[in-house]
Amino acid sequence: MSKITTELLLERAVPRSTRLRKIETLDLSKLQLKTGDLDPRLFSRLRHLQKLDLSDNLLDKFPSSLTLPDLRVLNCNNNKLEDVTALKQFPLLEELTYENNVYLTLNDDYKVMFLLQNLRLLNGKDITKLASHVRSANSRKLTSKVTAHWEKFFRDQLPEKHTAEQVKSIRKKFLESVQTNVVCGPSSLSEFTRWRVKMIAEEFLAYSLGLELNTDSEPEEKMDESEAESTESPGEAAEDVSQVTVKPSKRKRNNSKSGPGNKRSKSQGSTGEEAVVNPTKSSPVQDDPAPDKPRTSNRPAKEAAPEQGAEGTQKNGEQFPKGQSNRRSSQLTAEQKSQEQDNGVVSLTPVKNSKGKEDVSAEPLHFLQCHSKGNSREDFKTQLWSCVFEPLLDSGARKDPVVSSSRTMATCGGESVCLIDCETGTVLKKFKVATEEFFSVAWTTLTMVTSDSRKKSHNILAAAGRRGIVKLIHVASDFCYGEIKAHKKPIATVCFSPTQETHLFTASYDKRIALWDIGIPDCDYNFKASQLLVLEALSTPLRLALVPTCPDQYLLAGCEDGCCAWNIKLDKDKKSRPSEALFQFPDEDGSLTTSHRVDGLAFLNDDVVVSKSSKPGCIYLWSWSRSFDPKAKGCQRAAVILGELEWSQTDLSYLTLSTCPAKDYVFCGDEKGSVWMYHLPNCTPAWSPAKGKRSDKRIPPTQILKWPELRANGEELSEILINNVVSDPTFTYLVALTSVNITAIWKKS
Repeated sequence: MSKITTELLLERAVPRSTRLRKIETLDLSKLQLKTGDLDPRLFSRLRHLQKLDLSDNLLDKFPSSLTLPDLRVLNCNNNKLEDVTALKQFPLLEELTYENNVYLTLNDDYKVMFLLQNLRLLNGKDITKLASHVRSANSRKLTSKVTAHWEKFFRDQLPEKHTAEQVKSIRKKFLESVQTNVVCGPSSLSEFTRWRVKMIAEEFLAYSLGLELNTDSEPEEKMDESEAESTESPGEAAEDVSQVTVKPSKRKRNNSKSGPGNKRSKSQGSTGEEAVVNPTKSSPVQDDPAPDKPRTSNRPAKEAAPEQGAEGTQKNGEQFPKGQSNRRSSQLTAEQKSQEQDNGVVSLTPVKNSKGKEDVSAEPLHFLQCHSKGNSREDFKTQLWSCVFEPLLDSGARKDPVVSSSRTMATCGGESVCLIDCETGTVLKKFKVATEEFFSVAWTTLTMVTSDSRKKSHNILAAAGRRGIVKLIHVASDFCYGEIKAHKKPIATVCFSPTQETHLFTASYDKRIALWDIGIPDCDYNFKASQLLVLEALSTPLRLALVPTCPDQYLLAGCEDGCCAWNIKLDKDKKSRPSEALFQFPDEDGSLTTSHRVDGLAFLNDDVVVSKSSKPGCIYLWSWSRSFDPKAKGCQRAAVILGELEWSQTDLSYLTLSTCPAKDYVFCGDEKGSVWMYHLPNCTPAWSPAKGKRSDKRIPPTQILKWPELRANGEELSEILINNVVSDPTFTYLVALTSVNITAIWKKS
């Protein structure tokens, strides 16, 4: 849109009889405006404008000279803003909203609180007390630390009679050093802290050495941005488990063949080669909303305002940070505090089990509603996506899952990650990040060294979703100790290497799979993460599976438009690689094709792959060793199919599958709330349902678990989609994650 067109729209937005300079309120929302359309010459005529609505446009930043001296209220929701520092040109601004701008984080909230002295409402929440703290107490503390850093390390480096070159050199070294070493407050505010430290350091040098202040208003490159988390203690998580008394909401599924995507994300690359985090213990805070979701889901509601973070770092070895319970700012209303105490964990009791026609060998134990948005009991819309069982630390279960099995699992969906005891149905811990939607979780076990040089194993949980950020959680300490900004688009799935405990794969809607070394945190949770590899995909990778016989050499991925394999050996020179193989599968007419959505992928044993494609009613069993020849020419490989599993005729996507290799089981849910179970004890590369050749007849399920009758406020929960089904390694428990915010747990009898 040109500036001339924008001016014409502006003229139309007000009565002709009204002169522009007399306008006090202006609505320019939903006009597809870009930053270049905001012509400073045009806005200079709006001298008395007090309220401006620029929501639902395409702005990525603000021009630095809009000249709106009387602006009091500004709405920038649903744009592409990357920086907020230009907002300082509106000194009288009192109310500001910029929800659903993916690149803005909690750090930007603190920046505007510092820059805008009159700001009292941010994203609909009263931030008066917090802003006062940011401008005064926080600034005093940082100033003291900056001054001390100069006195200790730099004052004696500058001779009494110094030259301009010496001053220039010391200034550069001091600014670099002070931003790196002066730490204050929680790690979630590290980018804001660096921004303020640089500002204070420049002011200090200007005063002490008579140097000119850097008045460059261009924003700095963003580094470690994050949102802060709220963690609910086991007592709080189990505090309110009762019967639901609301009518469930129905929802629709996205059936688009092209697949959902994040339409607002700007970049398609990863955020950088390296991320360094120096965390400190912090109280929970809330962050800004994020963009459109890449999967069908409910739109986020407004969240609580940011609150002050506690300061300090644990340095006592085994006593890792505790006390991350659900604390909230004094600014919260009584109603909000009451809602925080009721954390939304609700247990549903089945009226009856199945229809009585199935030979069900699993007893329904628990049906939990524990991922509710804002802890609302009325939330039957939040979709649940991923479940993984925690490895046992004392049995080597991570290396040999057949030995024993944990009954604790991590589930994710909406804004929260929950740890649940399958036997009791107790929600042991609940981690929340406001405005995030988690799509995937994965466990690893790290050997951490304490301050007294003792080694101890700890389970670490990685959680990621639509913001492209990986959260690293030390669950035993109720503490999210850091994050990795892995992608600028949503992360569909994550998985750890079974042989390299610090190696994490992240698959994103930017059509890339990144391999990260997450490092091992020290006793103060300082850690360093680095990017080792980037795998280029032709479409969005949805599922990942490392080849069991060579997990350090080959990775398999199910994508929106096919199934691909990559060589992931790190001894190769190339750090960015295309796929080595694109597998062909039969189309509906029997011809081979590589173009099909693969939304279910897992290994049944060391060689047999189970994959679910866009072909209705079919799950393929195929051989990795017979399908992939690393010496073959060309990229396309015909998958050597061993058999086909009969499944639902639905064309709905993202109903994924899983396997239990130790017990030779395959599981997959459907669009009616049923769980299809296949027992395949003799499935090998040489196996075939018919003697000598593959049969055209599909293998029926061994049994189907029907969804029990669940009622809320007298109404039966209907339209249940089973997004994921997972068993523990010994198939003691079976967990189904649904589209209606219900986690269902069965126990094998």
